[in-house]
Amino acid sequence: MKHPILRGDLAELPVYRAGERPSVEGSHSLASNESHLGALPGVMEAIEPVLHRLNRYPDPSGAALAKAIAEFLSIDVESIVLGTGSVGVCQQIVTAACAPGDEVIHPWRSFEAYPIISRLASARSVEVPLTNDGGHDLPAMAAAVSERTRVIFVCTPNNPTGTALTREELDDFLDRVPHRVLVVIDGAYREYVEHNPAARGLADCLSAASGRPNVVVLRTFSKAYGLAGLRVGYGIAVPGVAEVLRKTAMPFGVSSVAQAAALASLAAQDELRLRVLAVSAERARVVARARALGWEIPESHGNFYWLALGDRSEEFARDCLRAGVSVRSFPGEGVRVSVAEPEAGDRVQDVLERFSPPRAE
Repeated sequence: MKHPILRGDLAELPVYRAGERPSVEGSHSLASNESHLGALPGVMEAIEPVLHRLNRYPDPSGAALAKAIAEFLSIDVESIVLGTGSVGVCQQIVTAACAPGDEVIHPWRSFEAYPIISRLASARSVEVPLTNDGGHDLPAMAAAVSERTRVIFVCTPNNPTGTALTREELDDFLDRVPHRVLVVIDGAYREYVEHNPAARGLADCLSAASGRPNVVVLRTFSKAYGLAGLRVGYGIAVPGVAEVLRKTAMPFGVSSVAQAAALASLAAQDELRLRVLAVSAERARVVARARALGWEIPESHGNFYWLALGDRSEEFARDCLRAGVSVRSFPGEGVRVSVAEPEAGDRVQDVLERFSPPRAE
């Protein structure tokens, strides 16, 4: 049978691997960094009227939501770019900035969509290894910049290790990057930093971007806000850059339901803060228990933590699944564990007790 001609290079494209969901009743899913607490108060009431208008297209500009975000952040509405989650804005950025053969620099391991999005645009993915403590190697990332570099992704807190940059580190790095290169600060887990007093001293990405036209900041409603199923996020850029990024967005990409839910979520900041503090406290509890067993865990500032299990990663993930909880395995490297109910955290810790920590070399 003859087939149509498609791009041959896509055969080598890595496939985004979502976290596995356990199918047994009473099990827990800790593989995708979702909020286990559901949508914030007011969201269900806000989307109910929209459900009666599903035959109508959403506002393609998301004007009401963009205006609310701009007011919330005290910035110009022309600086807001909506997308289907922050990953959607990532793709808009690479599409707008890269031609075939251009380069995208990003830390590795980090958000696994970066190399996929880069290669979809026929750009070269330049992976810069993390430091031994799971952080960004910013000097190496700056040194990797070439004449073909168009975009650099900085993920803080970093997914999957949870490490975050200080303002001094971020400023020093931004000073070293040529103005022609777009730096994207991915703050998908930013709420776990700004609402947690224990995270003081870490970079405020929005203020770090101030006065730098080549910096874009990403945010999402998928994580702390609990709207992962609705796919709505946004980018913040100088108006000229934002205007171009809006041109590369999928038409009608952010649904009416998603826009209404995000609007209601912005109004629930007090509850959001309480949830972030609760998740941070539970993360501290399970990390302390793991460290007491001898595990060295990077200081996480997201709703997850990282276990450097190396070659035992898949075995650990399978044992967790048998214990009624799914975690996200990165074969040969480690396991990312989302923070949820204490019962779920205890199940992971029970499995961890059967694994001896790696010996220091």
